[in-house]
Formats: sequence, structure tokens, C-alpha cells
Amino acid sequence: MADRQPEAPDDADSDLELDLEELDPLAAGPRYGNGATQHKYHELGARIPLRSLRAGRPRQNPEQEDDAPGHSEGSGDEDAALLSPRNRHRPPRLHSTIRLPSFLAASSPRRGIPRHQPEAGPAEEEHDATTQRTIAVGQSQPARFPANAVSNAKYTPWSFLPRTLYNEFSFFINMYFLLVALSQFIPALQIGYFSTYVVPLAFVLSVTLGKEAFDDIARRRRDAEANSEPYTVLQFENNASGSRLAAGKKSIVRRKLSKRGRTISDIEDEEEQVGTTPAQATASYWEVTRPSRSLKVGDVVKLAKDQRVPADMIILKSYAAEAAAGTLGEAIDAGSSGEAFIRTDQLDGETDWKLRLTSPLTQSLDVGEYLRLRVTAGKPDKKVNEFYGTVELESKKKHHYDPHEEESSSPEHAQSSPLGIDNTIWANTVLASSCNVLAVVVYTGPQTRQALSTSASRSKTGLLELEINALTKFLCIFTLSLSFVLVALNRFHDIDGQKWYVSMMRFLILFSTIVPVGLRVNLDMGKSVYAWLIEHDKSIQGTVVRTSTIPEDLGRVEYLLSDKTGTLTQNEMEMKKIHVGTVSYANEAMDEVATYVQQSFSTPYGDAPHFVTPSSTYVAPLTSATRTRREIGSRVRDVVLALALCHNVTPVSEEEDGQLVTSYQASSPDEIAIIRWTEMVGLRLLQRDRESMTLQSCDSGNNVVRVRILNVFPFTSESKRMGIVVEFYHSPVDTLSADREIWFYQKGADTVMTSIVAANDWLDEETANMAREGLRTLVVGRKRVSVEMYEDFSAKHAQASLALHNRDSAVADVVKQFLEHDLELLGVTGVEDKLQKDVKPSLELLRNAGIKIWMLTGDKVETARCVAVSSKLVARGQYVHTIAKIKRKELAHSSLDFLRGKTDACLLIDGESLALMLTHFRQEFISIAVQLPTVVACRCSPTQKADVAYLIRDHTKKRVCCIGDGGNDVSMIQAADVGVGIVGKEGKQASLAADFSIEQFCYLVKLIVWHGRNSYKRSAKLSQFVIHRGLIISICQTVYSLASSFEPNALYRDWLLVGYSTVYTMAPVFSLVLDRDVDESVANLYPELYAELKLGRSLSTKSFLIWVAVSIYQGSLIQGLSQLLVGIGEPSTHMFAKMVAVSFSVLVINELVMVGMEVTTWHWIMVASIFGTASIYFGSIPFLGEYFDLAFVSSMGFWWRFAVIAAISLIPPYLAKIIGRTIKPPSYRKVQAV
Repeated sequence: MADRQPEAPDDADSDLELDLEELDPLAAGPRYGNGATQHKYHELGARIPLRSLRAGRPRQNPEQEDDAPGHSEGSGDEDAALLSPRNRHRPPRLHSTIRLPSFLAASSPRRGIPRHQPEAGPAEEEHDATTQRTIAVGQSQPARFPANAVSNAKYTPWSFLPRTLYNEFSFFINMYFLLVALSQFIPALQIGYFSTYVVPLAFVLSVTLGKEAFDDIARRRRDAEANSEPYTVLQFENNASGSRLAAGKKSIVRRKLSKRGRTISDIEDEEEQVGTTPAQATASYWEVTRPSRSLKVGDVVKLAKDQRVPADMIILKSYAAEAAAGTLGEAIDAGSSGEAFIRTDQLDGETDWKLRLTSPLTQSLDVGEYLRLRVTAGKPDKKVNEFYGTVELESKKKHHYDPHEEESSSPEHAQSSPLGIDNTIWANTVLASSCNVLAVVVYTGPQTRQALSTSASRSKTGLLELEINALTKFLCIFTLSLSFVLVALNRFHDIDGQKWYVSMMRFLILFSTIVPVGLRVNLDMGKSVYAWLIEHDKSIQGTVVRTSTIPEDLGRVEYLLSDKTGTLTQNEMEMKKIHVGTVSYANEAMDEVATYVQQSFSTPYGDAPHFVTPSSTYVAPLTSATRTRREIGSRVRDVVLALALCHNVTPVSEEEDGQLVTSYQASSPDEIAIIRWTEMVGLRLLQRDRESMTLQSCDSGNNVVRVRILNVFPFTSESKRMGIVVEFYHSPVDTLSADREIWFYQKGADTVMTSIVAANDWLDEETANMAREGLRTLVVGRKRVSVEMYEDFSAKHAQASLALHNRDSAVADVVKQFLEHDLELLGVTGVEDKLQKDVKPSLELLRNAGIKIWMLTGDKVETARCVAVSSKLVARGQYVHTIAKIKRKELAHSSLDFLRGKTDACLLIDGESLALMLTHFRQEFISIAVQLPTVVACRCSPTQKADVAYLIRDHTKKRVCCIGDGGNDVSMIQAADVGVGIVGKEGKQASLAADFSIEQFCYLVKLIVWHGRNSYKRSAKLSQFVIHRGLIISICQTVYSLASSFEPNALYRDWLLVGYSTVYTMAPVFSLVLDRDVDESVANLYPELYAELKLGRSLSTKSFLIWVAVSIYQGSLIQGLSQLLVGIGEPSTHMFAKMVAVSFSVLVINELVMVGMEVTTWHWIMVASIFGTASIYFGSIPFLGEYFDLAFVSSMGFWWRFAVIAAISLIPPYLAKIIGRTIKPPSYRKVQAV
């Protein structure tokens, strides 16, 4: 039915002319809509007499119904009660049918607050986050909880300027120039134009602040996109007062009834028709659409397949999605499974699908009764694999007389049910099942598991900038010393009537170019060039630079911390090998397994169809009737049957392109790989629900096995095994026979299954062989259970399941006592986890580049070990020292003592042991671990990953790079000096939080070894050249001051000073960002070239002092020879103008030639910038008459002096460079044989 807007009331009509369609939502269907948000109404009980409606129903105030459908400004007339227009202004109601006077209503306590009333009122208090919470489902809460908003922004509008300015002025160079600029407000210290000192600093700050603002605005836009994601929320209207109307279905005076000829008798006839229906539900409900940020604790949200979970929630109901095309009530009635699968890779790094179950109490409950539910949950916690709570269904209160309810009916009692991790869906997980889910919000915003495990964003500063900051402090000390020396040489006498300390301050300002303010601008612009080159590199397409301030740090990485799932591996499993005790099958030999399965599950011609059970006799064909083959065939049948039954896989059929396609949903990709393998060899999983399972023969298409599922024991990281108890059907037509056949199947890691299965002599050897091949091993066993034993077990198991304390261990003890011992060993499977493209050569190249690699994963110990071996992270034959499940400090200390003497081993440590190490042996552990070639940490929480990154940074003071692809890696990425995110299959959260985003792990090699190396070497050369450019002009000023009786007068004033550092030298100097010393192929062939970068020789104290010496030499000669060959003169004389023309011209050309001398690989832009700048300078000389003697410049006297001084300035440094390269050539010249 089409939705429509409510019509305006017409006061001219009679009050008795009622539109029954407006009174009866079941008959009318959805009638109200507002914009894009569609509201659907559902009446969950049966109808009640219309007489009850006409008796008067207390309604909410219009102000309290802003979320109700059809509400708009000025709709108060439509909200009138049924009796009379005089009741348009209704008093508040007290959870009953009694109306209170207005002077009493204000102070009356209220219960059952409707969800759509404003939640945050003055009476509400902030909920204490350290205490547990009780949540009224579908209603407003008595306490206030945080908003459900995601924020990755670094700044707020109020903190942006203070924080950015603080960060900028924490750099000494910026603070220095701020003080220099402020000094120009003092008349005695003014030298030249004020803008000469202010504009460069303002430009630097504007560029940096603009970049930070741009980056943060982009983060806010991404946050806004996530926070605006729409979700369907159920709104509830309490029906306790006796009304059968859904919220918003107002009794409105209409003319339509009279036009249709409807009268009071019509109403009474309908009243008689509906008067015999049973009692109504507690509440009516309808759907509204809300953005993610508007979700509140207690909201009931409807989720569909592939929808992101917006907050931490408890599942209340799961139902089939196929029926969702109708109303919600019809969809729920059509079928409900009580289970759902979710993907948690963005939370814990595991893309294994997790099975989630609804509580039987809420699954069977009518949605209209949800207002009676109370969920008790613990305080917000960062533990993603743990949750304890309860759900309580309050007794249904009888508020009014119902003539249709029998007086003898027994009153309802409150019911409660425990809640565990299986009943939860955390924020940023994704619903994977083809079903719809109703869930209640428990934790929002900063209190979700995801938010508590994520560290705050921080501003990152590159190592090169810190080194340059230290150099500028040295330059400042040099400037101060030089100024003091000049004043001291004048014996602290007054100069031009000014005290010696004033003259010293003027010298400081004159020499301020020694500390180059333009250095930050050049470096920031260089970083932008590096980012552009990275993003436009076609061999690593899709790479995005999100933090352009640290590309040089890519060239200084010494530790690489990598996630496993989705980073090193594809998380795509494939069954590679199976061992059944006497024989092993792999590759082509799987065809023989398929032959055995076909023989085992085929019905002989003429026999009645029957189901196969473990006790069925294996019938071998006459052609292979040897005893050995019969035994092998029987063992193969048993292990294939066990693998086809012992799992949590559910087949799902969906229509794609007109064809029915069956896919599998499971909590583990290993299980899906095994089920696909059983299908490949001939036994298909046809049907699975919570109660039964059916297997089909792929050869005949007949159903060959059917079981009733009695118990399932899911896999956990603690148990490392999964079990199932099933009862077999013997015939398709019979129900369970009197001779009940109950079997317990179990599969798990060899470390735990060894003690559970019966004694054998081959298990350890075979699992070790598979592990060496990098396969994930699972041991499969079975045990027949008698009916008496099972009944005894079932009773004890049910009792243990109700324990409030240590429930998990109590259940595990019962299972171990009755089932987990003396299992028949059936076989061992080997599953391969496919690696990402080129992972092995990439890791090898990075290791050869001197980078130590750590793998931090939330996955299991066995899985981590297998991937470390298969990816060659652990070298062949390398000893792997495992530290797992350590709870005592003595054991931890002994492990550390062992590692001290074996620093060539690989360390494999689990999260529990890592936490113990970081708590009690923090410094000892990290001092040993950083020396090891490889460390693998598994079962790590997101916080632990970040802690490890911080610890390595603080202990070694080296650059740490972290790479991951899931939401669980965000904290680690943000804690790193360089964070790299891989665009994952299920989301971009890690990519968005990272400094660099790539699409494949192998792209990291080029990002680090090529782009990182180039960025660092280019910036090092650029920064030293900018320092040289500022230092040489200050040396010229110093020589002039010495020759002019120590007077603090400027040698180059105004435009000459500004133009020298901008127009006349900037482009050639900046073109050094395009220089490279080797080709990409050489950099990849000799990764050792990268290893030497960690020594920091490109920008070291030695290289800096060499440049200082060159600057002093060239500056002294240029100014000294200019004064010697031309003369000095007073600042206003022609001789001074001639001297300035010679020295400044030589100074500019000297810089251009020095750039050419430093270039290793020429680029056309370099050539163009050098010759173009020279042309610009000589072309601008005619306009410099204020500073130069133009007549002298056009004479031969100028040019021979210019040529002589330039030659003496440039030739000796060039010869020294040639001789140095010959005696001790750099590494890049060695590999190129140059």
C-alpha cells in the first residue's frame, strides 16, 4: 500500500465520523511517511473492541512524539483524543489509564518511557563506565551514555590552532625566526624591511597549517561518512493502556467516513467482528531509519547481510531474509534460525566467520514483548573474546480488565537466560549470513570494543626533521658565537652610539640567514614531490600517501611489524593432504579417495534406500577384495564421514544470474576448505540447521547420511579443538530407531588431541612432517557413546551450563569426564593457507636490506607457526623457541636466559606470555627480542600490538614500520613511526588510518627500498644545500663587517636578501629532489644499499661539518676577493655598489654551479632550472640600479673580476670531491663499477 502524509484535520466534521482505516492499522497498512524514512506499522496482538478506544485513551504530548510517524510542526490538532476536541492539550500519563491533573502530573514518576522521547534530559545522569549496566530494551535509559560517533580526527575546531602552532614552534628553527621577527618591533634593532623577516615565517606556517587542516578535514569527511550510514531501528509504543493503535495512528476527524456512508452501526459491526480475538501484545512497533551516530543504548536495530555492525550489540532474534519482502512480522513468522555468522577481520584480524547464536528466550519471544526485556551487561571492556551478561523477561503486567482473558489463567513469572560471547556482535564486524538480525545496542561510541582497543591519532615527526632541528640549534649557537666575537673584537665599545649588546643583537639579526627559515618550506615541498612520485608509480598502482610529512622515514626503517591475516596471507584455505594411519593422500592421489567414497556411499542395485552409519559394513567391490584395501577403504570412509559431520559449516543457496549457487558459511576457513574437499571426493553437505544435518552422495545424488545434532562444542583459542555429538538415522522413512547410534566426533590441534586419542605410534611424526611443509594440521577422532552414558552426560552438562561462575571450565570438565578420552584416531588433515603474491621474495629482500621482521597476529599459535614457515619468515632449519601459556615469573625468566645464549633463534610467543613479559620483565625481554632475526607473536590483542611497537621505538630509538589490513591493526599502525595499511577485502579501516595505503604486501618492497631510499637521500642533500646557501651569505656578511670597523650594517639589503633565497637560487636547489644515485633495478639487486642508510651518513655530523667548511671557504673568498679587487667604501658610495655587484653575482652563480656539481643523475628539469635561473638573474640586473653600479656591470672590469673570483671559489671544492671519490668511492659507485 502506498504511504501518504497525514491530512489536515477538519474541525467542521463531527467527532463521531471516524475513519476506521485510521483506527485499524492492520486493515490500513502503512499510511504515514516522512521523506526518505519509511515507517511500517505492525500490531502484534489481536484486535480489541472499538468500545475501548472510544472510552478514551491517554496519549502522549505532541512535544514528546517528535519521532512518531507523520509528526510535523503544527500537527497538534491531529493528536486529539477520540472523545472531544476539548482534549487536544492532554496531560502526561502515569503508566495506567488514569489521567492526572496538570499540577500533579509534572511530579509524577513515570515508567515505561517511550523510546522516541528525548533521552538526554536534565534529570539524567552520566552512566558510570566502571559499573555494570542494566538496559531496558526499546526504551529510553535512566542514565546517559556516550554518542555512537566515530572520530579519527586529530584536532577539534578549538584545538587546531593551539596544537598546530605548538607543534610548529616546538621546532627550534621556527621559534628562532619568531623571535627575530618580533625583534623588528624594537626601533634600535630594525634592519631593512619588516616583511623581510615576517613573510618567510608566515609562509612556512601557512603551508604547514594548511596541510594539517587539509588532512584533518579529509579524516572528518571519512568519519562523517561512517557516522551517517543509515540503519533501520524499531520504535515501540507501549500498549499497556489498552489501545490497539500503533504509535502515530491517531484518531483523526475525517469527512471520508460520511462520504462513504459509514455510520456508528458500521463501527459496532466491526467491533463485534474483532471483539473475540485474544489479548494484545505489550507494544506495537514500526521501523524508522537513523544514521549510525544517532543510535542509542537500548535501541533495537535490524541488520541485513553484508551490513556493518554500528555498535556493540546483543542478538535478540535471527530470521530468514527471504521473507523480508513483506512486513517485518511476516518475515519473522516465515522462519527463524536463531543463528548468524559474522566476519570479525576488522576487529581481531581473523577472517574466520564466527557463529553467533540468539538466546532461546529472545528468539522465541514476540517482538511486541521486547519492552519487557532487561539486559544486564558488564562495564565496557577491550576484551573482544569475552562477555558475560544476562537477559531477563519481566512478567507481563495486567493493567486493565480484559473480558477475553480467562480468570483462571496462571500469572507469568520473570524468566532469565545467560548471555555469552556467542550472543554478541561487536562494532565494525560484518553480518555474513543470508539472514536478518534484530539486536539491541549495549555499548556505543568510545565504549565499544573497537574504540577501546584503538589508540588516539598522533602527529608524526620524521627522523630527518629531528636531526635537522638539532643542526639548526648548532647553527644558532654558531651565530650567537660569531656575533659575540665581532663585538669582542671591537672591545665592547659603543658603535654609532649604541651599546655593545644592542650591536650584538643587530649582528644576530644580520646573521639570521645562517639558520635558514626556507629550509622547512623546501623540505615540505620536497615531501609533496615524493608523495606525487609514489602515487603515480604505475608498478604500485593504488598506493595513497595519507601522511606526506614522513616519506623520508621509509628510508630509515629497521623494524617491520606485520600482521598475518590478509597481510602475509590471503586467508584462502585449500586441503592439501590427508593421512589415515597407514597411507597418506595428496595431489593426484585424492582420486583414489574419491573412489573409496563412491564405493562406501552407493546403494547396491535392487536394495532399498538406506542411510549409512559408522556401524554400516564397508562393502568393497570384487576387483579390490584384498584385506588391506578393505581396511583402507573402511578407514577412508570413516575419516571422510567424520570430516563431513564434525564442523560448524552451513550450506547456503543463493540465486546468481538465474542459477542456484551453493556457498558455505562457517566460523573458520579451514572448515570450509575441508567441506569443499569432502564434496570434491564425493560427499556433499546438503542441509544443516541447529538440530540436524544431511549428507548427499555427489555420484548418485541420493541422501546417504542424516544425523540429529545433540551437542556442539565450538572451537576456542583455549580448547584448540571442536567436537560434536550426533545420533544417526538408519532409514529415510524411519524416525530415530530404537537401537540408537550416538557418536562423538572431535578434531583439533595435535598438541591437545595427542592426549585425547588412544595410544598410537604415528601421530607425532606425521603432524611434524605436515608442519614442516607449512600446513595447518588437524587431528580427527571419534567415540561411540551409549544411550545411558549420553543421558548422564546431558544432565551434568545442562547443570554446568547454568553455573554463574567459571561456567566455561565447568562445562569443559564435564565434556572431558564423559567424552574426551580414548578416542579412536581416524586421521590427520593438512590445510594450506595461501600466501599473498610474492610474499616470500619480498620478505627475503627486506631481510637482506637489514630490516628485522616481526609478525604480530591475533591468530592461533599453530597457524602462526605454519605461516612463518611457509612464508620463509623462519629460515629452513632455524630453531623456533616457543613461549606459550606461561603464568609464572620463574618460567618466563628461564626462557629469557635461554634466548640470551641463542640470538640466532626465532621466538614464537603467545599473547598471554607476552603480557607477562611486558609486565614483569619489560626491559630484559625487549633487549633480547630486538637482537633476534625474527619474532612471531600470536593471540595478540590490538593493544598489545601497539605496546610492542611503542616498546621497540622507545628502547632502540630506531624507525619502526607497521603494516596491517584490519581494524585490529589500527592501534599498531598509529603507534608506528611509519604506518602502512593494506586495502583489505572487507574494509579500508587500516588503510584510512595509515600513513601509506597499498593494495598488496609486495608493494611494500618498492615503497621502502626504492621510494624510501630516494626520499631520504634527496632530502638529506637538499637540506644540507639549503644550509650551505644560508651559511655562505652570512660568511660574506661577516667578512664585510670585519672590514668595516665592526659596524652592524647590512651588506645585501631588502630585495637582494629576499631574492637570493627565492628567485635566484630556489628552483635549482629544489630540483635536487629529482636526483637519484642508482637505478631501481640496482636498488633491488643490491638491497644492502638500503642497509647502509640506517647509519645516517647522508646527513651526519661529518657531512654537515664538511658543508660548513665549504661555506666558510667560499664565502670568505667571494667577499674577501671582491673587497680586495674592487674596494669597500661606505654603503652609499659607488665603490660599495660595485663591490656588491661583483660579490652578489659571484654568489648567485656559485650556488647554481654547486648544484650542478652535486647532481648524480641529470633530469631535464634540473638543466632547465639552472639555465633558466641564470637567465632570470642576468635579465633582472638592469632593474637592480638601487643596489648595483650598472655602468660598472656593463664593463670588462666587472666580468674579469667575476670570472676570477668564481673560478677560485669553485675549482678547489670540485677537485677535492673528485679526489675523495677516487680514494674512497661510495657504495653506489662500487655496485655500478663507476
